[in-house]
Amino acid sequence: MPFPIAVAEIAKTEAKTGFTFPLGLKARLAKDNGGEIEVAGDCWQLIPFLDTTDRKRLARTCNDVVRETARMRDWRGFPTDAFVVAQNGGGDYLIIRPDAEGLTQLGETIYFWDHETGEHEPVADSLDSV
Repeated sequence: MPFPIAVAEIAKTEAKTGFTFPLGLKARLAKDNGGEIEVAGDCWQLIPFLDTTDRKRLARTCNDVVRETARMRDWRGFPTDAFVVAQNGGGDYLIIRPDAEGLTQLGETIYFWDHETGEHEPVADSLDSV
């Protein structure tokens, strides 16, 4: 069961990573930090922001976007500037990336990343559009 998350907790993740997350993602996760979405005919588990406000929230968000992204960066073909947004339980991920190389503002576009091929393709204009 996802909980709301304070904007200050999201800001901690941004400070830690040096990247600014898209407004649509922040708004969605501020309301429900986790949960499920359906994209491209598949059910996806949203990756939460780490929430350190109490023990229960910390335990429920320990698989946060920073930890999951760090783990995925070791995979062949995972873009070095990408962050995970959701997983389908089968090894594939939804990711976000900056709109241009060298930017620290992550774009709204949601990409499907295939763990078998290491390739990614856009599947939604934003989290708001799914």
